[in-house]
Amino acid sequence: MPSYAYVVLADGWLIWVIPFLLARRKSEAPAQLDRRARWGMALQGIAYVLLWQGHFWDAVLPTWRIALSVLFLVVAGVLSWTSIWALGRQWRFDASLSADHELVTTGAYRFIRHPIYFSMLCLGLGTGMMVTPWWLLLLSTVVLIGGTEIRVRSEDKLLASRFGERFRQYEQSVPAYVPFVR
Repeated sequence: MPSYAYVVLADGWLIWVIPFLLARRKSEAPAQLDRRARWGMALQGIAYVLLWQGHFWDAVLPTWRIALSVLFLVVAGVLSWTSIWALGRQWRFDASLSADHELVTTGAYRFIRHPIYFSMLCLGLGTGMMVTPWWLLLLSTVVLIGGTEIRVRSEDKLLASRFGERFRQYEQSVPAYVPFVR
């Protein structure tokens, strides 16, 4: 793998993670919390670990794979920044709601209910295009989607319990975490 590819990959991850590190989160305990979503987080973590299991340092990458990787990493970075900005202080690591939680439907949330999860999928695909054999990328993607499904269902259930019909209408009109996929 060419040395510039490592720089692209490192920059992509750094750009993606910075908004999470800078986010101002509420310090009080959440009013509602679904700890089962942590199983989804565990699967997502396993999916990212799987990406790095090939002999990527030996890989000779065609230009199209690097270009596709850059595209996925850029989308991941843009979505992480815009999603965290739209959520503001409501962003939490766990699937939870604050006492004063609001239903965010602006910014990227106008197009996808869970744009951070789409950014995570793009981050995985961008990384995988550069460092992972096809079969392992496919396995990692399946595990990542499985973990994301657990988290999406937990969060949607919490939001539906708080916002009722308003959330149900939003849920019916906006895809969960992949654009144009219902």
